[in-house]
Formats: sequence, C-alpha cells, structure tokens
Amino acid sequence: MTAARDELKGYKGRARATLAGFGVRVWSEVRLVNDAGSVFEGVILPRSETFDDLHIVIKMKNGYNIGIHVERVAEITELGYKEAFYKIPEKAFPARPQLPKVTLLGTGGTIASRLDYRTGAVIPAFTPGELYGAVPELADICNLTTKKLFGVFSENMAKEQYIALAVAIGEEIDAGADGIVIGHGTDTMGHTAAILSFMVQDSPVPIVLVGSQRSSDRPSSDAALNLIHSVRAAAWGDIAEVMICMFGPTSDRYGLLHRGTRCRKMHSSYRSTFRTIGDVPLGTVSRDRFTYLNKEYNRRDAGRKVRIDPVYDDRTTILYYYPGMHPDLVDALVEKGYHGIVIAGTGLGHVNKPLYPPLERAIAAGVHVVMAVQTLWGYAQMYVYDTGRDLLDLGIVPLENMLPETALMKLSWVLGHTRDRAEVTRLMRTPVSHEITDREPHNGYLIMQGGLPETEEWIKSHWK
Repeated sequence: MTAARDELKGYKGRARATLAGFGVRVWSEVRLVNDAGSVFEGVILPRSETFDDLHIVIKMKNGYNIGIHVERVAEITELGYKEAFYKIPEKAFPARPQLPKVTLLGTGGTIASRLDYRTGAVIPAFTPGELYGAVPELADICNLTTKKLFGVFSENMAKEQYIALAVAIGEEIDAGADGIVIGHGTDTMGHTAAILSFMVQDSPVPIVLVGSQRSSDRPSSDAALNLIHSVRAAAWGDIAEVMICMFGPTSDRYGLLHRGTRCRKMHSSYRSTFRTIGDVPLGTVSRDRFTYLNKEYNRRDAGRKVRIDPVYDDRTTILYYYPGMHPDLVDALVEKGYHGIVIAGTGLGHVNKPLYPPLERAIAAGVHVVMAVQTLWGYAQMYVYDTGRDLLDLGIVPLENMLPETALMKLSWVLGHTRDRAEVTRLMRTPVSHEITDREPHNGYLIMQGGLPETEEWIKSHWK
C-alpha cells in the first residue's frame, strides 16, 4: 500500500519514501520499531517545509516529539488515524467589574501558542477569547484587554518597536489600566525591560514583561504559569515598576519578579533562565501570594502621573573586549558614524594598550565611550590599576555595576536627549531605575558548581 501524496504533508525525499513504503500517513497513529528493537508509539506529525528529508517525527503519548532517522526505521504499523487540528479554543472572556483591568500588549513571543506543523512555526494565541480558552484561570484574576502592537521575534526588536511600546504603555495607563503585561520573546527581553525602565518613568501601575521558554504544545511548557503569574503581578501586585516575570526555580512553585534594569537571561533553554544580577529580585509571585524580597521599589499609586520619554539613538554599540583586540575595530566604529560605545571590559574595566590611541581619537571625535564589566557581578573600578587610570584619563566613563546590555540601552536613551559630553556623563552616572546600586548583596553571588561534595549535600537536604 502506498500513502497518497497529500497525506505526507511536509515530507520529502527519503522520509516521504519511507512513510509511503510502509503505507502510513501524516496523523497516523503508529507503532514504529527501530533497528535496535526499540518501540515508539504515537502520531506521525507533519514536517516543517524547511527541514531535512532524513527524519520522521512522532508525537508520543507523553506529549514529547521525537525524530527518528530513516536509516534506523525497521518497521512502521498503522494503529489508527485521526487528523488533528492544533487550534486553541476561543471562548468569550467574562467581564467582572469588581476585578482590575489589565492590558496585554503583544510584541511577539510564545506565551500561549499552538504549533503550525506545516511550517514548524509557533502561532501565538492572543485575543482575550483565545487566551481564556488556553488559560481559563485568567478570568479569575482580572478583566483582560489585548492589543497586538507587532509580531516579531525578540531579536528584531529595535528603536521603532521600543518607542511604539513606550507610547502604547502611556496610552493604556492614561486610559485607566490597573496594570500592563507585555508578551515578549525571551532572547532580548532584558534589553526591552531596560529601555522601558528609562522611557517609562513614575508609572502608577505595574508593567510586567513575560514570555516562555517552551511553547504551549510541550508538556513542560512554562507558558501558562508565567502568564498567570505576570497577570497577577500586574493586576494585584504592589510594585509599580518595569519588571520581568518568569520561573523562579526549575519547578513551578513560584515566579520571580526581576527589576528591568538588573535582569539577564542566563541559560539558553532552562525555564528558570532569568536572574537578577548585582541585587536581589523584587519579589516572588505564586497563584495565591506575593512575597516582596527587596524593600526598595516604587509602590502602586493611582494618583501618580506616568512620564513617557521615548527617545533613542541607535548609533550605539557594545564592544566586548577580548585579548589581542585590534585598534581598527574602534576606528571602524568612528568611521561608520557611531555616537556611543559601551566597552565590556575585563576585570575591573580594562582593555589592552593598543586600543588607547583609537579610543582617544574616538573621544576627540565626539564619540561617547563608557565602561561596564564582563563579569556582570561587581563594579568597574578603574582607579585601582594603571591601565584603568590611563583609560579614565582618556575620558572613558566607568558605570559602576551597570550591566553591559543595560548600559547600551541607557546610552542610547541618553544620546537621544543630548550629545553634550558633561551632560551625557552626568546622566549615565545618575541612577534612574536602580541600574547602578550602592552595594551588591553579600549573599547574592554564589557559585554552586555541580559535582562538588558540599553542593550535592546541600541539594539532597533541600530537594523535595
């Protein structure tokens, strides 16, 4: 028996021939045996049109997908067939006047989604009805309004999107929203949180960025719980600042609320990827409680008037120093018309001596050069060694413990206001939203290196 061509959606070449040879189709429930005798049962999924022709993909009964190389397929038996349609049901979002009003602004990302198996792309659920169908708990938290500003991967967020997002936040607050949630891809969420911390000041309500590390079709998805936590923080939380809300521990016990200027994505795939650097998180949020960990934050105040300051100079960059860096890199940035350079320096804020002349030329040409540290934790203390003092004499401005990405966002915002050297220096070194802190927590930086006896002992004593 040969499977019809239109029943092998997305498959081509050898994979198509293998399925056709065993007479199975996309959406067939199958029992597949490989060359080692291992048995896999599940549903044959369509392939993305951009993928190779060497693998057959099965969604197993545990919800996970597995790809099996065609050369390892020994036998496939069809057990049943039922074509699936991956669509999140849409229901009318109930209005409850006694609940707070929250606006969800969409920029992209996969906070609640379904998978388009034709292209392999994740299609986000976004309307209130779709979100209610996906996460019905939201209706018990707030009255939700959604507005899609743009749909981009987070790496495509830039000046245009930052400005539009800040303006939209101001409009929603002025219209009476009790909280703002921003759906965002996780890869550059820290950058967006930082720039919004400068563009949106004195907010009377919480502004919470949220995303997910794993899409909603996966059993281990963090999407629904992150959305619940972020909406709770926006609707009922006391912290009226720009925050990121994502998983705290690798379990689903609570979400962490991170200040927008002090947060960084620290793992490519862990659900608990975001961490506060150089400070402690603002708090935790779960389904039934808030715990505030940091006493210094702006509290919710309906009488406060938000200030929207959406300026941005995108002729700025980060120069991540490495040993042997050549001087022509700095000269090239000046020639290309860049206005500002953030150096992520080694140690306390250092670069090699061959860079001194081009940096001096850059500063003389009107380029603003500031120094952050690659270590992330700790301060740029350029007065300790001769190399640092020489760089200070050139006119490079140290930024204490400001994160490099936050420094880039702030420099872009500052240069959107002024190019005057003294004023740029003053603004860069004057904290707006805790991007510089007087001290770091004594217990904040901890190395928990896996495999060490003391670490394993601690994990065993706390693991539940």
